[in-house]
Amino acid sequence: MHPVLKTVVQRLGLGLVTLFIVSIIIFAAIELLPGDFGEAVLGQAATEDTVAAFRRELGLDKPAVLRYVDWIAGAVQGDLGNSFSGRSSSGVDRSRPVVDLIGPRLWNTMFLASFTAVIAVPLALFLGISAALYRNSIYDRVVNAMTLTTISFPEFFVAYILILVLTSLWPIFPSLSNISPDADLLDRLYRSAMPALTLTLVIVAHMMRMTRAAIINLLASPYIQMARLSGASQREVILKHALPNAWAPIATVIAFNLAYLVVGVVVVEVVFVYPGVGQLMVDAVSSRDIPVVQACALIFAATYIILNLIADIIGIVTNPKLLHPK
Repeated sequence: MHPVLKTVVQRLGLGLVTLFIVSIIIFAAIELLPGDFGEAVLGQAATEDTVAAFRRELGLDKPAVLRYVDWIAGAVQGDLGNSFSGRSSSGVDRSRPVVDLIGPRLWNTMFLASFTAVIAVPLALFLGISAALYRNSIYDRVVNAMTLTTISFPEFFVAYILILVLTSLWPIFPSLSNISPDADLLDRLYRSAMPALTLTLVIVAHMMRMTRAAIINLLASPYIQMARLSGASQREVILKHALPNAWAPIATVIAFNLAYLVVGVVVVEVVFVYPGVGQLMVDAVSSRDIPVVQACALIFAATYIILNLIADIIGIVTNPKLLHPK
């Protein structure tokens, strides 16, 4: 087997093992959440027998190991269970499958992440390459100072600053991203502008600094020094010699930041009340809706692991030592 294919298969196997371990951690962490769904629905006046019968109906009286096996077996088959939110103490069961609840929310989250990535990735590459091209100049110092300032602030603080500036002082965008399912593309873009702008500021800062560092690191290579000795200008050295060899680390940086983007939307969605998976997960935690919390956490974990595997595979397939073994 070719070394590249062998290494990729090993990474994929490691990713599956990692996802299995993460699923155990998710299930165990949710088990430790305070409160009880049965007591929350029935109220404090409910007797112990009533609560026990209600928990038996939900399957919460089973041992944790059996409930984990049932959950993970269903998840492998695409069945994430039914939401607890439709159940009531009167015996009426209006619960919906978790997949039906997450489907529209996941589409909204992926739309927001894609919208942000389309803006953030080209902007970060431009700023990173231009900052490396004019290293130690005033432009480089200003860009670095701005990105460092953005990185220093948490997402929710950046979001509140943008709300203050762009919705209160200058009312350009709405402060709440309440998107309806039948909204057209332009309306979605307009209402998603504020959360997308918040995520863009954070993602651009990370990608720009890493892109700049990757190119500057390559500028110390012997072939770059040879290009300079041959009379190539600084622009030609970066664009023709350094940049083609920097695509592998840059692609890895982009994949890592996209993984952070998909997982990091939780806080931003809550601030702007954006109807995504992050907002759904927070609401489910508040109502002790265990199946929804487990499904949302598993989706975030799987997305993060898959994008990290893609970044890892990109680094593997572009490694000359593996592509041309002796």
